[in-house]
Order: sequence, then structure tokens, then C-alpha cells
Amino acid sequence: MSSKSRTSADSAGKSTLKTGAQIIVDTPIEQGVDTMFGYLGGVVLPLFDRLYDAPINFIIPRHEQGGCHMADAYARASGKVGVVVATSGPGACNLVTGLATANMDSVPVVALTGQVRTELIGNDAFQEADTTGITRPITKYNCIVKDVKDLARTIREAFYIASTGRPGPVLVDLPVDVEVARCSNDGPAEMKLPGYRVRTKGHAKQISMAAEAINKSEQPVLYVGGGVISANASEELRTLAEGAHLPVTMTLLGLGSYDQGRPESLDMLGMHGAAYANYAVQECDLLIAVGARFDDRVTGKIKEFAPNAKVIHIDIDPASISKNVRVDIPVVGDAKVILAELVKEIEFRERKRWFKKIADWKAKFPFNYDRNSSAIKPQYVVEEICRQTDGKAIITTGVGQNQMWAAQFYRFSRPRQLISSGGLGTMGYGLPAAIGAQVARPTETVIDIDGDHSFNMTMTELRTAVENKLPIKVCILNNGYMGMVRQWQELFYNKRYSKSYLSNPDYAKVAEALGAVGITVDKKADVPKAVKAMLAEKQPCVVDFRIEREENVWPMVAAGKSLSEMDGLDILERLI
Repeated sequence: MSSKSRTSADSAGKSTLKTGAQIIVDTPIEQGVDTMFGYLGGVVLPLFDRLYDAPINFIIPRHEQGGCHMADAYARASGKVGVVVATSGPGACNLVTGLATANMDSVPVVALTGQVRTELIGNDAFQEADTTGITRPITKYNCIVKDVKDLARTIREAFYIASTGRPGPVLVDLPVDVEVARCSNDGPAEMKLPGYRVRTKGHAKQISMAAEAINKSEQPVLYVGGGVISANASEELRTLAEGAHLPVTMTLLGLGSYDQGRPESLDMLGMHGAAYANYAVQECDLLIAVGARFDDRVTGKIKEFAPNAKVIHIDIDPASISKNVRVDIPVVGDAKVILAELVKEIEFRERKRWFKKIADWKAKFPFNYDRNSSAIKPQYVVEEICRQTDGKAIITTGVGQNQMWAAQFYRFSRPRQLISSGGLGTMGYGLPAAIGAQVARPTETVIDIDGDHSFNMTMTELRTAVENKLPIKVCILNNGYMGMVRQWQELFYNKRYSKSYLSNPDYAKVAEALGAVGITVDKKADVPKAVKAMLAEKQPCVVDFRIEREENVWPMVAAGKSLSEMDGLDILERLI
């Protein structure tokens, strides 16, 4: 063969090979990905070069943490896997808070992080960090790929692991030499994961035992968590609740799984949940937990939680069964599948005395506030947002008082409507979450009900919304305090407000400087027209509501107390 022919043959063979970077782009597309979030850097430049021509909507945040929250909220709002990309070292480390948030709330996210060349790993190379070591406790699974031949298979497995069983974040670390290496094929599509088994069908005998317990119960309560939403099981839940005539209470992340306008709804339970929900749980004879994990903010004092109840627990994660609360009838499997089977065996019962007792509690202890106050009450702002959106907006939140007022006074009717950091309680989540949700649901109205301290943490992401023409709305409940911390300082530290006050900027001017619309509201009479103006905007809009500075969230179960020991009930009664 001539030198010229040999060169041509070598070139042809090389052209059939894929670089690792191309595989990293192609494999997510194969998995149905059309949107990614992330920030570039030196060791992911080969990947970003391939993204240049890829059919992927790539959103660049102002900070990697914001990008991870965007991917997380995108997943929550869409039901798909969220994808975030970061470079090595500080870029990957900046994902930690976002990954921990997704992990605590069981959100499917795949993080693709760059890494230094394989021969430099462990040598303290520039921008090197032990990314897999750092993120191992806060991911469902993570790994580093050191051979380009393993790349496609590993990414496919990442998407499978993230989205099956109890969902969660998966991280794949990608050395730059693997990104530029070439491979002749993408490998088999078949999943081979020894030891990873997902049980979807519940045990028939356990389901029958659960049905029998429900049919015999005089005072049952359905206790519903975010797992019902993850399983897309809201319709099956409604069929069960209506078919057996069961009152339904929801965790923060379970809100929207059952229409709060339905008479069976007990709204949210727990530390700042409805008094009637907490009393119902404490007096029930059967607690049917579905897709919930008995978090301490829900149970209060564990030893006194639902003291008279037999407990049924339906969950896809066997590790959650009897972890915090002893369970009498465990049913492990997919909530959608199990509820569909359970419905076949349940019977309708009136339970008039039980529902009468619940109605009395609802009448005596509704969520309430001083509606005659001349100051702007945060509850009023949330109610007005709910009224003008007809309860149909997608709501994201920061963490703290703003989060609880949104949960108490906005009425959620469908799943994936409330997007909030539950388990980790991540301040700064609300704004980037609104961006991720708006990308996922472009035709929906997306509103971030935020606190001033939470908003301060990630406010530069407002420019991301402007740049991408995302018409998100931000309502800041601005009291000048780290509100929930101040409330605890008032109640438990004799009003010694140590460092919980922060001097805030003029948020309307900040919004305008970042290219958004800014509105300031300091009079109660201006709240409705400000909300109306905000909703009419076609570009990102921030409304700074100067609310009552020392307003508290009621009711409240103090740490270490039982659900029966709620503070603030006398205040709620007075306001009726």
C-alpha cells in the first residue's frame, strides 16, 4: 500500500471513532435529554466544544450551585432527569449544596463533572479535588470513568440509577484525557448492575392486610409524602381516598399530590402544619403512610407520635421502613402500582363521627392572621397571589417563614406545583428553582415566594432568567430578618436578635440593574395591583413586599414537643 493510501485509510478509520466528549453529549440525548444546566471550565472544554453544535438547550447559571438547583427544579417540575455540568475542583465542589438538596428530597439529577488527567489524580494538580470522595455521602451513586470504553455504559447507568427506585442524584466524574480519547463504539445498552434491584410490585399478602386494616378502621388518616408525586401516583391516591373515604394530610413536599380543595384534605401536617391535621394524626387509629419518611419536622416527639395508631407504610425504599417509626404493615414497592392494587380491595365507609370531629377542628383552628392590620401581612400577600392565579401557578420558595406561609396559604391542586427544599432546608433555592421550573414548563406561570435572606444568597441568578428570556416572578416577603431564626430567637432566646438582621439593598433597583422589572410595595392597599402588574409582565419581575417585620408562623410545634403541643392556637382562635 502506498504512503498516500495508508494515510487515507488511517484517516477513514479515525473518523469512525468517537471522542469521549462526543459520547458525553450523545448518550444523554439518547436518554431523552434536551436541556442541561452548568458552568464551563478548563477540563470540560472538550465537552463544551461538542455542545456547540448539539441539539441541547444549555443554561449557564451565575454560579454552579444555582445551576444544580435549576437542574433539580427542572426534574421536579417535569418528572424527567435533571442534568448539570461543572468543571473540576471548585466547580465540582460548588455543586455540593445542590446535590445534597436533591439527595434529601429524592430528586433525579445526573451531575457530569470534569476532572484532571488520570495520571495527575492524587498529585494535587491545579483545580483537582476528590469529587467522588466529597460527594459520596450526598449522592445515590457516584463514580469516576478512567477508560473511554466504559463511558457510554456508565452514563446510561447513571440515568437509570437516578430515575429508578427511590430517585436521587448520581455523579459521574470525567477526567479530561477520557474526554479527548477515542472509542470505536458506545457499548451495549443493556443495564448490568449486580446488587441493584428495584421492587415495584408490593407483596400481595401485605396489600391485603393493609386493605383489611383500612376497611376496619374507624379513624384513619392518609399521610402522604413527596414519593407519591415522584411515582406519578396522585390519581391512584385520589381514587383510594375517595373510594375508602379517608382524610388526607400531606408533608411539605407532598402538597399538590391531593387537591386541597377536596373535603378530604387536611392540608399540611407537622411543625407548622394545620392544627386539625396534627390532631387527626394524634387521634387516628390507623395511619397510612405513602411515599413519606416520617421526618422529624412531621412527627415531632417520636415517642408520642400517633400513639393510638396501627401504621401502614407504603414506600419503594425498604431502608425507610421502620427507620424512624415502628411499622405494623410494611408494603415495599412503587406507590402507583401498590395503590392501584389496594383500591381493588377497599370498601367505602362514611365514618361520620370521625369527619365531624375533623370538621370541628377545622372550624376552631384554621390557618389565620390579623386581616384588619394596616401593615402588609405576608399571609395576605400569598393569599392574593393565590387568588389572582386561581391557585394554578407553579410556586417555588426559599426556606423559612416564606416557605411556611406559601405552604399554608397557597392552595395546591395538582402534583409538581410546589417546588421547595424540604429535607436540607436550603436557603437560596427559590430563585434558581424558579428558573429550572420555567425552563421545564415554559407555558406556566412560575412564581418564587421568597424571603429576603434566601433571595440574597442567589440573587445574581436573576440575570440568568433575563438572559434566557424566562418570565419568572419573584415575590420577596421582606421583613429585614432571617425570619424563622428571628422567630426562634423571640420565642426561646428572650428576643435577643443576635445577627439575624441584615441591611438589604433596594431590590427593585437590583432587579432593574440586572435587566428585570422591579416593583416596591410598602402599602397594604397596593398589594393587589402590584400582583396584577407582576403577572402581566412578559419578562422577569421582582416585587419587594415590605411586610410586617415581626410576624410569626402559627401554629408551631417546638422542637422536642409532640404534635399535640402546638403553640399559637390561642392566637388562631382569637382571630376567627
